[in-house]
Amino acid sequence: MFTISQIEQAHEKVKSGTDFPKYIQEIKNLGVIGFTTWVKDSHTVYFGKNGYSLKSTSKYDELQIAEESDQANFVAQLQKHQQGKTDYFTFCKDCAILGVEKWEVNLIEMTCIYFDKNENKLLTEAIPQ
Repeated sequence: MFTISQIEQAHEKVKSGTDFPKYIQEIKNLGVIGFTTWVKDSHTVYFGKNGYSLKSTSKYDELQIAEESDQANFVAQLQKHQQGKTDYFTFCKDCAILGVEKWEVNLIEMTCIYFDKNENKLLTEAIPQ
């Protein structure tokens, strides 16, 4: 099975949202079938087959997640990030300000779903392959 070290090595190659599809393919090849990332500190739980899971440590000091989400502005910031105009930490700060609590990635369905603090789906995206 995969390790947090292997996943972190793959993640080090990600400089902006343009690198995300390559990262997804690399961790999928390691055996990751999904993961959930919490915006407040970027800790992530990775899932593999047969109930296997691992949790990463926090990547930065906790951010405050806005109580109210702003879906339209979030989509605009996400598009900027996907175009390579922001780095990962800037994207996470934007998510916090705009009320995004977490995202869940399903590598079987190749989707990424963003949620607010009330578990409302803000956006479901297909991950490019």
